Amino acid sequence: MVDVLTAAIQKEHAGLVELGNAQDIARLRLAAQAASVAVFDWQVADGIITWDGTTEILPFQRDLHRASVFLGAIDRAHRPALEAVLDTRARQSTTFALDFEIASAMGSLAYHMEGSRIAAADGGTERLVGMLRETTERTREIQRLEYLATRDELTGHLNRNSLREELSLAIESAKSESRNCAFLVSSIDRLAMINDGFGFDAGEEVIVAVGERLARSLRTSDVIGRTAGNKFGVLLKNCSEREVSIVAGRLRAAVRGSGIDTRAGQVFATCSVGAVWLPSEAATSQEAMLRAEKALERARASGRDGFTVYEHSAQRESARVRTMAVADEVVQALKDNRLKLAYQPIIHAKTRRVIHHEALLRMQRADGELVSAGYFVPAAEQLGIVHLIDRFALEGVIAKLKANKTASLGVNVSGTAAGDPAWLQSFIDHVRDNREVAGRLIVELTETAALHHFEENARFVSQLRELGVRVAIDDFGAGYTSFRNLQLMHVDIVKIDGSYVKNLSESPENQVFVRTLVGLAKNFNMRVVAEWVSNDADAFLLQSFGVDYFQGFHFGEPDLAPKFPA
Repeated sequence: MVDVLTAAIQKEHAGLVELGNAQDIARLRLAAQAASVAVFDWQVADGIITWDGTTEILPFQRDLHRASVFLGAIDRAHRPALEAVLDTRARQSTTFALDFEIASAMGSLAYHMEGSRIAAADGGTERLVGMLRETTERTREIQRLEYLATRDELTGHLNRNSLREELSLAIESAKSESRNCAFLVSSIDRLAMINDGFGFDAGEEVIVAVGERLARSLRTSDVIGRTAGNKFGVLLKNCSEREVSIVAGRLRAAVRGSGIDTRAGQVFATCSVGAVWLPSEAATSQEAMLRAEKALERARASGRDGFTVYEHSAQRESARVRTMAVADEVVQALKDNRLKLAYQPIIHAKTRRVIHHEALLRMQRADGELVSAGYFVPAAEQLGIVHLIDRFALEGVIAKLKANKTASLGVNVSGTAAGDPAWLQSFIDHVRDNREVAGRLIVELTETAALHHFEENARFVSQLRELGVRVAIDDFGAGYTSFRNLQLMHVDIVKIDGSYVKNLSESPENQVFVRTLVGLAKNFNMRVVAEWVSNDADAFLLQSFGVDYFQGFHFGEPDLAPKFPA
């Protein structure tokens, strides 16, 4: 009786175990389905794959159990990796992870496979056991981000950083192989006039079309990238000195050869080209880009459709060495906390009371001398480190606003930063993170920067104003911005360039110009600041014109430790 009972209990226990196993399998199957994963058991000797779970993730179902069918569906570029796992000879079992693509009627689908390789007694592969997951969406997003990291979003050509990397490699290769290459910068002439005449959408169409024409004029070994709003860099990897001028001529002819059709009408464009011969005239990519830009400046000085090759001169070399020395000095000053902000008061024209202050950069040199921004900002802009200075200024002003609840402060954005959408967005993000002081912040853009990068800056201004920040156009009158553009940009303040204000009472011509500027600004409900006000006679004249605020040494010099209004 006991034996019978024992046998019955054992049978029941075995049934429960079997039931438990079945429940575990069911749970695993449900988990795989929820995760959109297909589980597989690949018997290598038999060439048979047993699938379980979400097999719908594969674009085919027929003969899915046949290993040859599955292997043949994988794209050729990735197939060898899986074949290498199958052909492995090692007595220890190992794990593997692979990514590949399979063609389908809807296009290529991306997959991630991982699992264990189970070794046979002879070291060959007996089985592969693991899971398969579709990763098309994630893979495409990674590919898109990688593309954007290296490409210019508008034209599809390499961006500045990627082009610079290519240029560095080309220079080093040319040095090691004792051959030559060249770097050219092509600039679309008078793009600002095209923007004004046809609109910014048409201007972008011109940029895209010029980029395409330049690219079609190059050899397959050459490389093109967009280095700035209206500029393209071209790397000629292997060429003779004579070929540089030939290629430059071909590029210019391609741009001017026929009109460019835009939605606003046909536009005729030209380009100017500056070039540098490598590696003899520049040892690094930074030098090459800087010297090609110098050559471009000389080409544009003679008018449209020009071409110049960089030529070494003692004077230019001395200027270059000084620029690099000043840039090094700036970097060290940042490290040593020797970069400072001095605050100059802005005075109400009627009450003569301080309304707000403008934060002005100063650098304390190693010997203690304090120098103004004009000494070091141009060098920082040329060598691409001005973003560090601009960030320092923004963070310093934000901190000062937090520490002084009655202060209202203006901070400048350099011309180079004004053309960098990524930096402008980082500026917006920092202001948004400190939104409690945004209402007491004034951001100043120079007129020329606002003109050359109108679309980016119009978006920048709009985002700032949404946060409660006021925006001023600095040095107004020094460039060629139309009041229509200012109206479209919705700035709050214009600051009349000091060169028209200094000794105003002695210049009838400047009086007519300043009076006109003030009148136009008032029509658009903009406040007006006159810079460089140097005496009472000029101040009273400006006040009679309707100027709202004064700024100048006559009313207060920049101060490192100002007393803000109570």
